[in-house]
Amino acid sequence: MKADGDSDAWWEQGRRQFEAAYAPEHGVYEQLTDEAREAPTQPVKSEIETLFAQTLLGDYEDDAAWAAVVALRQNGSREIFERAAAWCLSDDPLKRARAADILCQRRRAPGTAEKPAPRFSGEVFRDESYLLIRKMLEDERDVLVINSAIHALGHLYDPEAVPVILRYRDHPDGRVRFAVAFALGCFPNDPQSVHGLMKLASDVDAEIRDWAVFGLAFADADSPEIRKLLLRCLDDSDTDVREEAAVGLGRRGDPRVVPKLLSMLAVDEPAVKVRVAEATVALLRLDKDPPEWEAAGYRAALIEKFQTSD
Repeated sequence: MKADGDSDAWWEQGRRQFEAAYAPEHGVYEQLTDEAREAPTQPVKSEIETLFAQTLLGDYEDDAAWAAVVALRQNGSREIFERAAAWCLSDDPLKRARAADILCQRRRAPGTAEKPAPRFSGEVFRDESYLLIRKMLEDERDVLVINSAIHALGHLYDPEAVPVILRYRDHPDGRVRFAVAFALGCFPNDPQSVHGLMKLASDVDAEIRDWAVFGLAFADADSPEIRKLLLRCLDDSDTDVREEAAVGLGRRGDPRVVPKLLSMLAVDEPAVKVRVAEATVALLRLDKDPPEWEAAGYRAALIEKFQTSD
């Protein structure tokens, strides 16, 4: 635990770092307000420090570390924002990655009996976080950090991020391309994003293809090129890709998916997979999935509507 004097020195050092790095060009880090500079009560500060330290435990996928990230996201205090922002400048790649993980889904601080939560809750410091993460990516070379930052840009939903994300579409590391597929899917109606997803639908990695086709399936965009791609993906070597493509064609009302759906609705397997049911329900223009139907029911409805043989 820092003494009060050390705490003041830490805040002052952080303020100077951020004003020098961001304020002149990006306007991200403003002069700390009197309220933000007030030292929090010891128990709260200790808890926050402990959570930040916990995010560095084990490797990147450590469950305890991610539990701490989630806890920090759910408290929208300025202190947490500023501590995470400070990590954007760290020499430690894991700290930079965790900074992006924390900043991308911040929520308002929970209320207490003495100080109720604001009437309207939601994401906080989103614009500031977007600028920090975009700036961090300008010179970033570490794959772990790039991966976290691109995921974060998707979560922050700033449409200006799409060109930034697309720079990494052909990255040699599959983890980064997967992050790109995820992040572009957060902008399903952006033409650049849709084009990027179409490219990634042919990636060598099946998991990346799956996420790219998933993004296209739920995009409002429609064109002969998109439908042609989805039809091709019906023959993909990966089951998940095939099923996502069926959903995309079903949502677009394209009857050319019917033969594939019939084969997916195997008579000897009465249980229906979620995505196959979703694709069929969309194609049949039903309001919801009939809970009593098994595979035979879906097959019969398709055959009746499209006058096709088994």
